[in-house]
Amino acid sequence: PPGDTAGCTFCHTSPEERCSTCHQRHQFNPAVARKSEQCKTCHWGKDHRDWEAYDISIHGTVYQVNKWDPTQFDMSKKPADADYVGPTCQYCHMRGGHHNVQRLSTVYTSMGMSNADRGAPLWKEKRDTWVSVCDDCHSPRFARENLQAMDEACKDAGLKYTETFKVAENLMLDGMGEPMPKDLAPDWSGQHIWSLKIGAYHEGDKYGGKKGESGEFRMSNCSDIERVCFESVGYWMTYIFKGMAHGSWNDATYCDGSSGMDRWLVKAKAASEQARRFTALEKKAGINWVPSEFWRKGDYLDQLSGMKIVKEFPGKTIFDLCPEPGWLDTH
Repeated sequence: PPGDTAGCTFCHTSPEERCSTCHQRHQFNPAVARKSEQCKTCHWGKDHRDWEAYDISIHGTVYQVNKWDPTQFDMSKKPADADYVGPTCQYCHMRGGHHNVQRLSTVYTSMGMSNADRGAPLWKEKRDTWVSVCDDCHSPRFARENLQAMDEACKDAGLKYTETFKVAENLMLDGMGEPMPKDLAPDWSGQHIWSLKIGAYHEGDKYGGKKGESGEFRMSNCSDIERVCFESVGYWMTYIFKGMAHGSWNDATYCDGSSGMDRWLVKAKAASEQARRFTALEKKAGINWVPSEFWRKGDYLDQLSGMKIVKEFPGKTIFDLCPEPGWLDTH
């Protein structure tokens, strides 16, 4: 709904392409744009925990303690000439003043949320670049060891998420997910597809949708176990990746990263067990459970783009209405 997404558009529209977003409209002072806090407006929060991971890391602590001392952090110098006592966001991610932040990062797997072979040759150039940034202050061996530690943490997180996902998937395939996709209001695209059928993971009618059609992670109007799966990968797995990448190990472990994934796996298993017990009892008692109408409707669901598409363009999805591939990325 527009009210829910108003905050999203402040970052995910033209601010991504405006100089004044970082340089500030009324100052346009390069020294201001070189301070880590300048990134904080957008790069923080549950699903992209960059600022928090940096802020409570050893690097962030060094910055917070010394940032007022120009002999330790001389922001009048260009990043290429800087000799800070510790790294800022810009020093690592905008090495030498380069404005393509992703060039100097390891975000090649959806913020750490994809199960991928992170050591594959495809990523070698990015990994070598990552190490070359760290070896300004550390040895290349130290940098590679930390990169490997991050990879191992992501692998462990992937195992936990896969298990959480399978618990929900098996429940859905056995017809015990409540509610099922057909009982829900359409997702944002106008489809009734299981919310965890993302990308090309699943094919066939049993997941809803046609071959090649993708679902969308739902944060509301879905079964509790699906929400748990979304939070496990969208929040806790991201904490692990961001925490390990920034040297914020508490973020990756007990602050909610690994610990959160453990808790949410238990929640998914408990929800599955309960649903299976209820189904067995209902079957024995002859109860035919029908999802309540509020899953199809609600006080705000008519504000969703998917509901609008279903009403105004029956039989279509948002993808059918796009004039050309990639149109959604720019509109």
